[in-house]
Amino acid sequence: MASNSSSASLLNHTSCYDVFLSFRGQDTRNSFTDHLYTALVRAGLCTFRDNDEIDRGQQLMPEIERAIKESKASIVVLSAKYATSRCCLDELLLILEQRRSFNHFVLPVFYHVDPSDVRNQRQSFAINVEGVEGSKWTEYNVNRWKEALTEVADLTGVVVSGSETDFIAEIVGTIESKLDLKLVNTPAHLTGMDSLLKTDSKSVK
Repeated sequence: MASNSSSASLLNHTSCYDVFLSFRGQDTRNSFTDHLYTALVRAGLCTFRDNDEIDRGQQLMPEIERAIKESKASIVVLSAKYATSRCCLDELLLILEQRRSFNHFVLPVFYHVDPSDVRNQRQSFAINVEGVEGSKWTEYNVNRWKEALTEVADLTGVVVSGSETDFIAEIVGTIESKLDLKLVNTPAHLTGMDSLLKTDSKSVK
């Protein structure tokens, strides 16, 4: 469980995992996220990945919530259908809360989506109270999720294009560096959002 302390130091936060993977299973479970998970584990990083193929429904499962709170970092794989899942959106809310309260490191990965669409809730990220698949969402939740999407899109992140192998290696190296597990230089392709926006049209398929 997370510490009750308001300290922003990772040292004061109980951690069982190095990394929590937040992703939309329909998009990347058996492809990019699976390869990323394997690479993280091979690098010696204790990584939590939800293996449940069945839709988790409307509520964030206790084990998912616990895993987020007990992780030092999260990788948020923002793919085309990420914002169609209430569970993914609720994961994102909690991940960002951990970032504010415990210096939990968050790395957004824009997987064939435009970061500006995430930031401004356009295209598949244009969420509203109509929800998806007949599920109605409250205006309160929709507003919170929109704020979370804007916030995560403004973080320094990685836009995946070209060789996924190279980008996965970059992501693993970044996590290792941020968690002080190894002396690894920040990869050259990891850029701030200002730079990403200038190259969105070239970087995102």
